[in-house]
Amino acid sequence: MQSIRNRARRLISLAILLALGLSGCGGGHSGGTAAVPPSVSAAELAKVTLKVGDQKGGSLAMLKAAGQLDNLPYRIEWSTFTSGTPLVEAASAGAIDIGRVGNTPPIFGAAAAAKISVVAAAHSGVAGDALLVPADSLLHDVSELKGKRIAVAKGSSGHGQLLYNLREAGLSTKDVKLSYLQPADAYSAFTQHEVDAWAIWEPYTSQAKLDSGARVLVDGTGSANGYSFQIAGKAALGNAGKNTAMRDYVVRVAKAQLWATAHPDEWARAWAADTGLKPEVTAAAVQNRFDKPVALDATVIDSEQQLADAFTEDKALTGKADFAAVVDDRFAPDLAAVRG
Repeated sequence: MQSIRNRARRLISLAILLALGLSGCGGGHSGGTAAVPPSVSAAELAKVTLKVGDQKGGSLAMLKAAGQLDNLPYRIEWSTFTSGTPLVEAASAGAIDIGRVGNTPPIFGAAAAAKISVVAAAHSGVAGDALLVPADSLLHDVSELKGKRIAVAKGSSGHGQLLYNLREAGLSTKDVKLSYLQPADAYSAFTQHEVDAWAIWEPYTSQAKLDSGARVLVDGTGSANGYSFQIAGKAALGNAGKNTAMRDYVVRVAKAQLWATAHPDEWARAWAADTGLKPEVTAAAVQNRFDKPVALDATVIDSEQQLADAFTEDKALTGKADFAAVVDDRFAPDLAAVRG
């Protein structure tokens, strides 16, 4: 009998040790963390091509301006997307390995069981996350949008911002008519008065204000959380070469973000040169958008879960999205070193 009890105690102790060992792999918030493959040698890394998703005026321009694309130990293949939602879909399908998105696309990805993980976070100003109306619009308050048509990219950060703006005015997305349009089509519809308002982000906000005289009905101040993320495909995270390249890549992005924050004028000029946007547009956009790397901690996760729950309550999502389940903080020590 005594031997049975001793054996039971040993098994329980072993189970506890295994649990502690597993929980120690990858940091404190690792709901979506899978087994982390070992790093590859420099020779093997040189054979890797990292497929990176980007958006207008996104990571490529900033990395280039900050000198973070110099002496890459692997190759990068860039793909440009109109918003975060198709970028998440591409990462889930393995068409890209990693890319930057706003605060809402990972929530829709989680709800759709997309094969992606959130691996890095940044925080930015929210004045550029705006609900715009044409210069000659008679609308002056969000409450007046009831029954009006609003352009927005479904599942984008603009969608999340619109949801919060409507809630603060006592409305829901069911009280308005949503036209799900990607930015280029939305801008055309907006300038041709086919929609009454447009929920959008930088640099489109500054472009619409300067080029068409668009007026800000309300922005993200006091409501938007300002987070953006690097999301990676789970297949890429499970590949030793890709994982090693992504570890280096997210560090370079964080360094570029810190550089851009410290050199706004240089960043604005580089942004304009790389994208063809007018210098005055990028100069205005930079004042509203200055990504700073932050930890993927409980504050970020809780804020994102609140946004996810708001979408569920609005019935824009079927079911409940668990944001913590898609967080993978395997790169946390490397990113913490950059933040200092």
